[in-house]
Amino acid sequence: MPALGADMEAGTLVEWLKKPGDRVKRGDIIAVVDTDKGAIEIEVFEDGEIDRTVIVPGQKVPVGTVLALIRTPIEPAAPPSVAEPSAAPVVAPPAVTSGPPAVPSRARVSPAARKAAEDLRVDLTTVEGHGPGGSVTLADVERAASMARIRPEPGDRTATMRAAIGAAMARAKREIPHLYLSTTVDVTGLLAWLNRQNARRPVTERLLPAVLFIKAVARACAETPALNGFWTDRGFVAGSGVHVGCAIALRGGGLVAPALHGVNVKTLDVVAREFSDLVRRARAGSLRSSEMSDATITVTNMGELGVEAAYAIIYPPQVAIVAFGRVVERPWVVQGRLEPRSVVTVSVSADHRATDGREAGLFLAAIERALLAPEAL
Repeated sequence: MPALGADMEAGTLVEWLKKPGDRVKRGDIIAVVDTDKGAIEIEVFEDGEIDRTVIVPGQKVPVGTVLALIRTPIEPAAPPSVAEPSAAPVVAPPAVTSGPPAVPSRARVSPAARKAAEDLRVDLTTVEGHGPGGSVTLADVERAASMARIRPEPGDRTATMRAAIGAAMARAKREIPHLYLSTTVDVTGLLAWLNRQNARRPVTERLLPAVLFIKAVARACAETPALNGFWTDRGFVAGSGVHVGCAIALRGGGLVAPALHGVNVKTLDVVAREFSDLVRRARAGSLRSSEMSDATITVTNMGELGVEAAYAIIYPPQVAIVAFGRVVERPWVVQGRLEPRSVVTVSVSADHRATDGREAGLFLAAIERALLAPEAL
């Protein structure tokens, strides 16, 4: 069971998408796991063949529990007499009297629709699918729930998620010596450049300021790698790439921060498409395990809520989080003249064990330079 964030302690296996004997390669989706933050698609990180599954659907097991065994091309098949991994015996067998109702096969139901059906108490066998090939979508489940006048148990998942987030943030404030720095950046030129770019684009391909903010943070991480990585028992470990976690508010409450991978080496158009897809899938409950587990730094944009400045709590084991406030118009001195300019407050919360004020200051300066030259992003 992978750790899909610092606030995850256990997960429930929803279903296997591969069976013993199936060949898999790195990146394949092999299972769906239910967590406090919704259904997550679990990826495999080795090429090989599924030797056997250890956990059955319906079991809730702690992080670190072996779910399945994968035989790599150079390994012989394990004989039947080989003992199961040590994690397996500690897992209680699933209850057989309270399982969910029978549902259509994986080919016909998305993970988001499956989880929504559980939350809304909708029997998927009665839902007509309108997705590709007749698959059942989230909209189909919500429509069925509305027609049946069924409502979810009030706030169950949101309350659970809040508790998990609260526990992680309490630990972060308790264990991480935060240092906070902020700066105010003139983004008049950035917005003008953005307006010129979007005037030449179809509506569906227009860039959002948030995408430029994310790319600027990634550029700064490449220049100041001391803020891009993790704090472990061995000290600071630099990230293998710049994977920016994006704080996304969920429908009905709660928050997730899945990662955009390799942002510093991708174009703005690619980042924009991936960001839009990430937001859509986060709110539909169809994120991948890699997106939930390997962010090297997090960005939160509080400007959408009208907040001018924010100082966020670091999400362990990361060592920094960047917060952007609302773009506001302020009197600004430009070459000795007072002018109205559009400005944004950018703050960084950094782990003082991994870095210091000077490094964090250089990091903020790098973000400012990137925002002042949007054409280079």
